[in-house]
Amino acid sequence: MATTPAFDMVLFGGTGDLVMRKLLPSLYQAHKAELLHPEGRIVALGRSDIGRDAYLAQMDAQARPHVKNDFDAAAWASFVARIDFLKLDAADAADFAALAAHLGQRSGRVTVCYLATAPQLFSTLCEQLAAVGLNHPQVRVVLEKPLGHDLASSNDINAAVARFFNEDQLYRIDHYLGKESVQNLMAIRFGNALFEPLWRREWVDNVQISIAEDLGVEARGDFYDKTGALRDMVQNHLLQLLCIVAMEPPASLTANEIRDEKLKVLKALKPFSAEDVANKTVRAQYKAGAAGGRPVVGYHEEANIPADSRTETFVALKAEISNWRWAGVPFFLRTGKRMAERVAEIVINFRDVPHTLFPNPSGQSFANRLVIRLQPDESIRLYFLAKEPGDGMRLQPTYLNLDFQSMFKVRRADAYERLLLDVIRGDLSLFMRRDELAEAWRWVEPILETWATSPVPPKSYTAGTWGPAASSALLSRDGAAWHEEV
Repeated sequence: MATTPAFDMVLFGGTGDLVMRKLLPSLYQAHKAELLHPEGRIVALGRSDIGRDAYLAQMDAQARPHVKNDFDAAAWASFVARIDFLKLDAADAADFAALAAHLGQRSGRVTVCYLATAPQLFSTLCEQLAAVGLNHPQVRVVLEKPLGHDLASSNDINAAVARFFNEDQLYRIDHYLGKESVQNLMAIRFGNALFEPLWRREWVDNVQISIAEDLGVEARGDFYDKTGALRDMVQNHLLQLLCIVAMEPPASLTANEIRDEKLKVLKALKPFSAEDVANKTVRAQYKAGAAGGRPVVGYHEEANIPADSRTETFVALKAEISNWRWAGVPFFLRTGKRMAERVAEIVINFRDVPHTLFPNPSGQSFANRLVIRLQPDESIRLYFLAKEPGDGMRLQPTYLNLDFQSMFKVRRADAYERLLLDVIRGDLSLFMRRDELAEAWRWVEPILETWATSPVPPKSYTAGTWGPAASSALLSRDGAAWHEEV
């Protein structure tokens, strides 16, 4: 793969957790793989004037431990040589003038401004960048989630940013879309004749999309309690995965053609009434249990969580798409903290054969299903029935397995690395457009509003399990069950 164009990567919030855990390690991996232009520079920004040497020492302590694969001291040293540190206060125009002077006006270079800050600063940062001329066509701005707290606040942020930057300069990032297996889902659907004829209501019984985390809220209690699982995971990650599963084939693989098709899916999602929220959603909080073989506290006992908090740590819901391809097919979405395993997957459950010819003493259905695993490993499995060895015609379930790590003996970029490279190269395909984000918020808002006014508190589930019993009951009403093989 060719290297990127020459660039300046400006990291706002440069001393923060996201930069240290994700962005710098990802940029290092791209550097080590020789994917970054030799003249590419990284400028980290922070509110304290700690200086470059102190910042590099902080990097060594906080970013280096998150480097995956084999660490190379020489590669790390040459990577560090790319990095500068500048003090920047969002309210200080002089700091932005100093940033502009530091970057200079060299033609042919891309400037990426990654706003790894609180969303309420986005408008101010963009205004200050524009004031010093850092909104010219070669500037690209990456906006981290959560982009707003509801539809109105999301619209306010987007409108404020749009005063200074065009839509094609804005990269609203969702790291799940950078995962190799998500992109392979598009390849499976649109690059093969095998699945596309079956990818519709006549052959698909239900679709399940799960993102389960085994960790609790950790040190993010104050942030998480103001957000919750619906805003933190469903409104962005899960809905984006749903769009990739359900979208029509785009006319081409250009960014806007892909995003046009995703938008059609979001517009086709059946809106929730108050009755639908009661019958088709489940919200819950984890209580004390065990995780990783050790006891863990419940949500209300976590740091910075009010004793009377009703913020959900688990969501399961039944979504429906009102179009010709998917009418009548339930899409079950599920996410939660402190669950049995850390796993993210998409499961396509196909309809059973209309009439079985083979003995099945258990009476259990073994319909075909396609399981796209996103984490912790990345794989695709196709489950089907095959004859058991020996006399008779007893069938047993088995699967074909595509394990990316064993199949492709090449280095695989992680999600943030791939997306950062796309930003530098100017590829918007895997980033959300403003109208997509608005439609996603519009769809989840009735759920948020109904929960906010409901006298019914969230259900509870024991930490280290797959969630409350109501989650299983949600599927059983459609004759389905969660796929929970780990």
